[in-house]
Amino acid sequence: MNLPNKLTMLRIIMIPFVVVFLLARPIGDASDYVALVLFIAASLTDMADGKIARKYNLITNFGKFMDPLADKLLVCCSMICLVQLGRIPAWIVCIIVAREFAISGFRLIAAEKGTVIAANYWGKFKTTFQMIMIILMILNVPALSILTTIIMWIATALTIISLVTYIAQNKDVLKDAD
Repeated sequence: MNLPNKLTMLRIIMIPFVVVFLLARPIGDASDYVALVLFIAASLTDMADGKIARKYNLITNFGKFMDPLADKLLVCCSMICLVQLGRIPAWIVCIIVAREFAISGFRLIAAEKGTVIAANYWGKFKTTFQMIMIILMILNVPALSILTTIIMWIATALTIISLVTYIAQNKDVLKDAD
């Protein structure tokens, strides 16, 4: 397993720790800060694995599938925790999670036809804004509430735009779908 794929797996391994610190709060109020550091570190592995894979030509089918899956797991698990904490509306999380499942299903259909659909720039923008939104929501600073709300709406809009874009750009995948 190459370094980018190891970073992807590390991101997946970090998810339960983010969840535990957000919800179980093993060290009280400081738990949010530990969750924040873990979430940021996991998010940075996303940026690092992609740069390393492209720079050293270490792009693999495993990475093409697992990297976006690791992002989805990190983002969705974190947002579900934030719903329980009352920091994000459940309906927004439902839209984001539904998009992630839809794209994952779309990628599976494409894979059955021998096509690997890599992330496009709309998907990358969406992930970036979702991660910024989660960071702001974990921080939970009242002075940043307007910024947090704006970022939440941008992330939601990018989620919908990226869904439509993926389907439009890859509509041939759906031809003859049984």
